Amino acid sequence: MLKRKLLALTLGFSLLAGLFTGCSSSPAGENGGSANSDKVIKIGVFEPLTGENGGGGFQEVLGIRYANKVYPTVDINGETYKIELVEVDNKSDKTEAVSAAQSLIASGVKVVLGSYGSGVSIAAGDFFADAKIPAIGASCTNPQVTLGNDYYFRVCFLDPFQGTVMANYAYQEGAKTAAVITQLGDDYSSGLGSYFVDAFTSLAGEGAIVSEEQFQTNQTDFKAILTNVKAANPDVIFAPSSIATAPLIIKQARELGITAKIMAGDTWENSSIIENAGEHAEGVVLSTFYDEADPATEEAASFVKGFKEYLKENNQSEIIPAVSALGYDAYLVALEAIKNAGSTDTVAIRDALANVQIDGVTGSISFDKNGDAKKDMAFIKIVKNGAFEFLKTVTVEN
Repeated sequence: MLKRKLLALTLGFSLLAGLFTGCSSSPAGENGGSANSDKVIKIGVFEPLTGENGGGGFQEVLGIRYANKVYPTVDINGETYKIELVEVDNKSDKTEAVSAAQSLIASGVKVVLGSYGSGVSIAAGDFFADAKIPAIGASCTNPQVTLGNDYYFRVCFLDPFQGTVMANYAYQEGAKTAAVITQLGDDYSSGLGSYFVDAFTSLAGEGAIVSEEQFQTNQTDFKAILTNVKAANPDVIFAPSSIATAPLIIKQARELGITAKIMAGDTWENSSIIENAGEHAEGVVLSTFYDEADPATEEAASFVKGFKEYLKENNQSEIIPAVSALGYDAYLVALEAIKNAGSTDTVAIRDALANVQIDGVTGSISFDKNGDAKKDMAFIKIVKNGAFEFLKTVTVEN
């Protein structure tokens, strides 16, 4: 009798455990789509939600989630499929990125979106290609992301372009010398810094780069390298780096009495940098992909209104980050490719991607032979009175 009761209790607990497991939710579950339905297409969201790029990754994810809210389905040959987002955290780490990529592949996704951060995108790229699953980067700007990979596309401009834009801006503003600060081993930071060096040297001449400094991942004390920079007395400092690092560099530079203009790339368009650097952030200049005050398309105008409400609902600042707009566009591109492919076959979707052309939030999007978006415009912004303010657009022919 006692054995029967114990067996009944054991079975009861097992059943309860199974029920709780079945009810557990993932980020994909929040965005709809029943895993038991035959009419579901899974799209992978490959982004950092933790680590040094977690802040920017989350902004990109918000844009993708909102796009899924606005466009939750796609029609293929007269049948409607629900889109289910499968989110993984690549943790801003190249090793973790491989594990995250393998998890998405195993889950059966048909397309992958991301990542914020070129290094993790490069690390995962071959795995997506080997699995014949197309990936669409939103803001990963290093050329190596798509180079030699027929399955990786992106909707943003590239670092050679961005580096040239910022070098031209500095030179046109009267800078004759520059210092460059980059993160050792980070593909985005070191790549963009190198392109700036090349472009500025070609404009201002040999010897125009008076200091090149590198720092380690997770470094918080920059006084030593900034002391070297101060001794070189540059007109400008170009310091492409993460959201976490930026306010530390800015504050410590100003505390050392460095008065040179501080500049960076797209990662610095994040309100947390201003919040953490405080008054020291005034005058910082950066390049970015988009400006909400100038919606270029009908889709953009609708996005600005709706996404501001969505940000408010999610307790976020109502200032629209450019990477959110790019995440939204990457999702639109994926849907267009699926629709044009007329199939859920990943190879067919990849082939359709190569010929996609849409008017997105960040402008018209189509791809060149490398899978890179054909974009030739950047937005220059400055921190003024504690906020990002539009300065000008810069166009450079590729």
